[in-house]
Amino acid sequence: MSCTTQKMRASITCQIIPPKILPPPASNQSPPARRPQPPQAISISTTTVPIPGIWAPEREHTDDAAAAFSDYQFLFVSQRSEAGAAVMLRAVDGEVPADFPRGTYYLAGPGMFKDDHGSTVHPLDGHGYLRAFAFGGGAEESGRVGFMARYIRTEAQEEEHDPVSGSWRFTHRGPFSVLKGGRKVGNTKVMKNVANTSVMQWGSRLLCLWEGGDPYEIEPRSLDTIGKFEVSGSLESPDGPVATAYAGSGSCIWDAAAGAVKPILYGVFKMPPKRMLSHYKVDPKRNRLLTVSCNAEDMLLPRCNFTFHEFDRDFKMVHKQEYTIPDHLMIHDWAFTDTHYIIFGNRIKVDPLGSLSAVSGLSPMISALTVDPSKHTSPVYLLPRFPGDPDRCQGAKRDWSVPIEVPSQLWLIHFGNAFETLDEENGTVEIKFQAAVCSYDWFNFQQLFGYNWQSGRLDPSVMNVEEDSKLLPHLIQASIHLDADGNCTKCGIEPLSSWRKSSDFPAINPAFSGNRNRYVYAGTSSGSRQMLPHFPFDSVVKLDISGNSARRWSTSRRKFIGEPIFVPREASGRGREEDDGYILVVEYAVSVQRCYLVILDAQRIGEVDAVVARFEVPKHLNFPMGFHGFWAGEDMGI
Repeated sequence: MSCTTQKMRASITCQIIPPKILPPPASNQSPPARRPQPPQAISISTTTVPIPGIWAPEREHTDDAAAAFSDYQFLFVSQRSEAGAAVMLRAVDGEVPADFPRGTYYLAGPGMFKDDHGSTVHPLDGHGYLRAFAFGGGAEESGRVGFMARYIRTEAQEEEHDPVSGSWRFTHRGPFSVLKGGRKVGNTKVMKNVANTSVMQWGSRLLCLWEGGDPYEIEPRSLDTIGKFEVSGSLESPDGPVATAYAGSGSCIWDAAAGAVKPILYGVFKMPPKRMLSHYKVDPKRNRLLTVSCNAEDMLLPRCNFTFHEFDRDFKMVHKQEYTIPDHLMIHDWAFTDTHYIIFGNRIKVDPLGSLSAVSGLSPMISALTVDPSKHTSPVYLLPRFPGDPDRCQGAKRDWSVPIEVPSQLWLIHFGNAFETLDEENGTVEIKFQAAVCSYDWFNFQQLFGYNWQSGRLDPSVMNVEEDSKLLPHLIQASIHLDADGNCTKCGIEPLSSWRKSSDFPAINPAFSGNRNRYVYAGTSSGSRQMLPHFPFDSVVKLDISGNSARRWSTSRRKFIGEPIFVPREASGRGREEDDGYILVVEYAVSVQRCYLVILDAQRIGEVDAVVARFEVPKHLNFPMGFHGFWAGEDMGI
């Protein structure tokens, strides 16, 4: 199919059916709160939400609306307790295999959704709660898993939490929430940096990231918060000054508009000039950390400014590249290849009425924006990593500011991987990337996770519409062919494999990041729950791209999972195949009100013996669903 800037008709037609709202199960009035309080459901209604900690045994095998609502709430229950010292977890199945490497699995996510004054917040606005699972390898620690969990002491967390009484009072709105018990009208505390989205360890530094500001540095052994960390880092590398290139198409009109809104965003709403995306990349070939930041005003203007940084193991900046794209986009994740940064554009626009309501404090700030489905294609920007070096930048002659329009209208959620293949004989390049995408018709800023900011309730039916699977999050692979001059000669999108169930959180063996990979692992749904057919996920699927096949491991009934992560097997005499390793995934067992860390043999997924071990988190330390994790091997500097 030709790949020009000409508009192309989408390959799928989507029409959403209004979901049936699941009624909450009836319950009695909750007893008066006492400090310290037990975990509390996110809803503020004591008459319509199940009492925390009560799941009736007779519902063990029911699958009605009330059971679905009740089970869903378990994933978003506030946790007020912390584990500042390692708690050794009990193995309920198997044991840590002898070739499992030493290291720590860090998992970021929210921990607090409801305060003591009637306010609830969206899961994306919940205070960051870092979980750590440490795998020992010494004679005394062999086979043991230690668990710790601490809140990230962000500026907002320290303002909203009283460490003496243990009470919470939300004062920051956050982008996705409206306070009920706090100040609404005139509340300019919007950018609530909760450091809850992702976590990474690079060199000797452990960082917790959020989408709208600087990450917070954490002491890796105690999980104490050190403070904000400016990722822009040093402007000098060990070998001297770093060259900073700038490229882009400017506009006097948008420069003037940016100048007008900056004082409001920076001064009134206290937004940082740059917002670092919570998704980072690691280039194993060059042993570099890659990050990207956007300007605060990009959310309001049809122009995006991307600043890419690359760091060596000492966190010294070794490369910086800036691009300005003449489009109004929202980016949560991105990808890279050996010679390109890849931006898949999710088109947005300003909602005038929503903006008035948001600025006044009557609705979440995110209601100022809406998706823009005016075009039937999706823009992909191939931005050169090294534009000044034609030997390291294939297709350097093409105008990178003109996107390649792929022939489907899709909203990209998460990338899995990207890589390029060069035909040295004729100079052509094929770029492929794998990702989780959904339809513009399904994606809704104000209803992510089924959250209703007006009632403070989480409704799982929003995430489980009875529609074509192409509406829901699913896995795809895109192919882009460039000629020797960088012109696109063909592009297309196809399902990643024969697997068609709702899926997200694609993961690969990190050693293959930026390189051709055969396997992708993802969270998915078995579809066994009639009222929860698509989300939350209850399975891990292993996709063999070359064989177009899929193998799945599923939890038992009334159990859900989070993001899977690949851990390479410890070096041994065995061959190092791409799938030679383990999958770590947290299992949220609603049926018994427990969280478990599960170790799967990546090569045995689909077999009855895929589970290598399962470790139980003590009940009083049950935690809400996490977002993104990171495996920090002992050899990584900590």
